[in-house]
Amino acid sequence: MYVDVVDLRAFYSDRLGGIARRLIGARLKRIWPTLSGEQVVGIGYATPFLADLADSAERTIAFMPAAQGVVNWPAGGPNAAALVHDDALPLPDASVGRVLVIHALETSGDAQELLREIRRVLAPGGRVVLVVPNRRGIWAWAEKTPFGHGRPFTRGQLTTLLRDAMFSPLSWCEALAAPPIARRPWLRTGTNWERIGVNLWPALAGVIIVEATKQFYQGAPSRAPARLRPALSPAFGSPLLR
Repeated sequence: MYVDVVDLRAFYSDRLGGIARRLIGARLKRIWPTLSGEQVVGIGYATPFLADLADSAERTIAFMPAAQGVVNWPAGGPNAAALVHDDALPLPDASVGRVLVIHALETSGDAQELLREIRRVLAPGGRVVLVVPNRRGIWAWAEKTPFGHGRPFTRGQLTTLLRDAMFSPLSWCEALAAPPIARRPWLRTGTNWERIGVNLWPALAGVIIVEATKQFYQGAPSRAPARLRPALSPAFGSPLLR
């Protein structure tokens, strides 16, 4: 079950959410140091990370699942967010180069179908990054954060899920090795906690981050064509993919 968009926005507006955004964002920036000229899609609740990550992208759009709800984004420009059905993304085949998935896979009603839909819209050579709660991490038990909801994963479970959807994992890392404690002494040393934790106990980190690309040596499973229409269209003038 998806976390409500109001709760997600409130979390990232709070101090603990700000720490999580910075620590995860630093990892994402290492994976994708530049997205210049790319067409980027965020699925789930990716907006806290898209502004910094995809600032040089040709086009950036945020898809938020209908069960989660949607908020306008970005705040200072034409709306580039849309409410969608996560098993029928309103994009043509092979139309985007990069997809960031966060707060989506673990709460999706059908994670396999979501990955297959992402595979459909990815261009040849395109990449997807998944950020999911780590089953062994303490953040998966912290229900006051969005990472304490839905189904957490291990690396092995993610590998199986990706391969069944015909993706090949390319790289792995962890983030949120610091504990989910919203106290001022911890907030001042969150970066130090992260640096120590990722080196000493990476298996207990809060989230697993994997970059993957789609395979081409195997035929895609047949499925009935879906109607590609958003549940709620973005505002006129939005920089959506054309």
